Amino acid sequence: MNTTEATIKGMNLVHVDFDKKCGKIKPMHAVNNGPTFPYDFYGQYQKMTDAAVPYARLHDTGGAFGGARYVDVANVFPNFDADETDPSSYDFAFTDVFLQELVKYGMKPFYRLGCTIENYHKIKAYNIYPPKDPHKWARICEHIIRHYNEGWADGFYMDIEHWEIWNEPDNEPDPLDSPMWRGTKEEFFTLYEISYRHLKQCFPHLKIGGYASCGFYALTNSDFSSAAKSSPRKEYFLEFFDAFLEYTENHGCGMDFFSWHSYADVERNIYYAKYAREKLDAHGFKDCEVYLNEWNPGYRNRGQLRDAADVLAMMCAMHGTPTDMLMYYDAAERSGYCGIFNPVNHTVFPTYYAFYAFGKLYKMGEEVACHVIGKGLFALAACGDKYNGLILVNDTEEEMAVTLELTGCALLSSRVYAVDGEHVWEQVPVEEQMVLPPFGIRYLEWEL
Repeated sequence: MNTTEATIKGMNLVHVDFDKKCGKIKPMHAVNNGPTFPYDFYGQYQKMTDAAVPYARLHDTGGAFGGARYVDVANVFPNFDADETDPSSYDFAFTDVFLQELVKYGMKPFYRLGCTIENYHKIKAYNIYPPKDPHKWARICEHIIRHYNEGWADGFYMDIEHWEIWNEPDNEPDPLDSPMWRGTKEEFFTLYEISYRHLKQCFPHLKIGGYASCGFYALTNSDFSSAAKSSPRKEYFLEFFDAFLEYTENHGCGMDFFSWHSYADVERNIYYAKYAREKLDAHGFKDCEVYLNEWNPGYRNRGQLRDAADVLAMMCAMHGTPTDMLMYYDAAERSGYCGIFNPVNHTVFPTYYAFYAFGKLYKMGEEVACHVIGKGLFALAACGDKYNGLILVNDTEEEMAVTLELTGCALLSSRVYAVDGEHVWEQVPVEEQMVLPPFGIRYLEWEL
């Protein structure tokens, strides 16, 4: 049946051609942080390995104020007046252990240079002010990189590729209201330029970028909590983005990647991703990669089947956009935004299997042609040397019958695994017509 006929008849149809490769499966199942700290007490890091989670972004690591020990520049280099060339000026202890644990279990750190959000900044702000000497701040960052990549100060050779300058400096138009940047946008642009130029001069092979934008909600007059009309704050996110692009372009300053955040739904995030890519291209940043590196489609659904379907639908849908990587917020069990791990009994929530299913395709390596017709139906397929795989997601409240048209694999020779109200990654019989329960997930695999 052709796609026009299927559309007219209102069918849910997935056509997959396993003989038609479309490029590499992108890392849409990266995360922020890791499940437990400092060690794998409950086997959760191993579960991340099993899901082939490729990257862990280091932001809000250790909890409020970075736990005062982890990752943040002000935690690693606690006395800004100290000598940045002296190893004794740095406190790497807890960050060392955390990063070693990530690397041990196959997750590459994505290091955010800056500070953890200070949600209680109105009581007192600590580390969210612009550095009093941006040149020195850049040199401090240089030595942090040397510690983790070049062995400096009894360090490591972790080959950490991504280094992100700050996080959400656009959080509020009034610096006194901002939990992330107590300065003007112009002060941030200066910090970014100085840091980017210095770090690229020291490490031309690394990817340096930023700025972890708050996002583009004003484009659709909505945010993650409601369909409310736009606000001056959300409009400021766009104003900041435009000004940042103009500044970097006019000053000849580079950007290896641009990162942005969103807690919106699939439809809006697809729109935002295209918008970001078009704006970057228009300002000459055509080689700049784009990362949605803080997202969560519904943290209030934590622990529910719907959350698993929403998360996997997002991964599949965003794979088809100009987005180069997604990084889910958050994989730290202590976080209320973590839909992966249950903090009470240290088991996994259904959403873990969204990562596990996507990880299987990621390990196969090559995306294959997959065309989907059906509202709320999402799919992605891949091929590899030993296996072919297909993900199906019903991201609706209604049961959905799905017709599969396959080229290069026979449906009846597949193994089918289910995640739904009755199954938790259990093998189920193959059906000529796949019936997906509400918020149901099916993973099909062929051994070659």
